[in-house]
Amino acid sequence: IRDEESGYNKNLFCIPKHYEEDLETVFIPHGLILDRTERLAREIMQDIGSHHIVALCVLKGGYKFFADLLDHIKALNQNGDKSVPITVDFVRIKSYC
Repeated sequence: IRDEESGYNKNLFCIPKHYEEDLETVFIPHGLILDRTERLAREIMQDIGSHHIVALCVLKGGYKFFADLLDHIKALNQNGDKSVPITVDFVRIKSYC
């Protein structure tokens, strides 16, 4: 996103009530995030080849993105020419001590 990007008017989106007062604009629409997540899954599958995938999710903030990414990877794995084994694990970290 360029610095001069003004984003999208928040009235074009369904914003939860508890965020309405805090949000001015939307820079990246949800559909664009989903599209980019699917493309990232395709790139991972191309780069990984037939190697085992070890997917590690950093808990709390990353769960939703991680789940969406794995859903796309699993769909590609099921519909592709070859099946790549996937191991999933989760870690929890403290960012501030």
